[in-house]
Amino acid sequence: MTPQFLALTILLEAGEIERFPKAGNFASYCRCVGSQKVSNGKRKGKGNTKNGNKYLAWAFVEAATFAIRYNDRVKRFYQRKKSRTNGMVAVKAVAHKLARACYYILRDGLKFDATRAFG
Repeated sequence: MTPQFLALTILLEAGEIERFPKAGNFASYCRCVGSQKVSNGKRKGKGNTKNGNKYLAWAFVEAATFAIRYNDRVKRFYQRKKSRTNGMVAVKAVAHKLARACYYILRDGLKFDATRAFG
């Protein structure tokens, strides 16, 4: 997989970015957030794991593995997350940050800045 192919997949599968009011809504549509039901601070179960776009979920996980491999700032973030949780949760955390960054890139026409996305 090339990064250009992933970028094209994300661009075509996302569609009109204006339909998402916030970055969190876009990340949820990309299946980059957890799915759980909470009532009164108590977890009532998990549901709706199939909601969203499976191709965007795949593309952002692949983009996260590329970013971990080739960007030092992203790699440090991943290693910090991986030290506290397992590896797949850390990859999904990177994918979530990339999805949020992608939302702002598509909405505002900005260039990607790893220092803003991964502090």
